[in-house]
This record gives sequence, C-alpha cells and structure tokens, in this order.
Amino acid sequence: MHDRQKLCNKIVEIYPEIGQCEIDIMVDWNENKNVWVVDLKKDKHELLHYLEEPDADNCMDNKQCVSLGLEIAQLVKNVKGEQY
Repeated sequence: MHDRQKLCNKIVEIYPEIGQCEIDIMVDWNENKNVWVVDLKKDKHELLHYLEEPDADNCMDNKQCVSLGLEIAQLVKNVKGEQY
C-alpha cells in the first residue's frame, strides 16, 4: 500500500497540467472497494477516478497511469474550454 501524499505528489509530477490549470487534487484509499480514489476539482468540474493498486504501482514507478491520464486530459480540456 502506498502513502496517500506520495501518490498524490507523483500524480501531479506525472501530469503537471493539473497544477497549471489550478485543479485541486485529493487522493484517498477506499477500504470497501480496495482502490485509490482520485478526486480532481476545478470550479464546477469534478472527476472521480478509481485507481487500482497495480495502476498506483505504475504511477509510483514513474509510468503513466493510462486510464487516469485520459480522464485528466478530458478534465483539463473542459476547464480550459471555459476559460476562453
């Protein structure tokens, strides 16, 4: 099991656009589902992503979290679309 803050920091490191768009990120372990819950928020936009332990391992090993990355890209696109 990973440390919540280290996993959160690693996600922001791999996906720096989170910080560039001032998107808030929170990571918590869901004991019932045995997954990491990644909660991204910016204004009225919110993304909840369930990160399985193997995916969290990949993130911590500096590999892309593919499914999370796709959802982050969509969220960033939505946020930036409202800024113009």
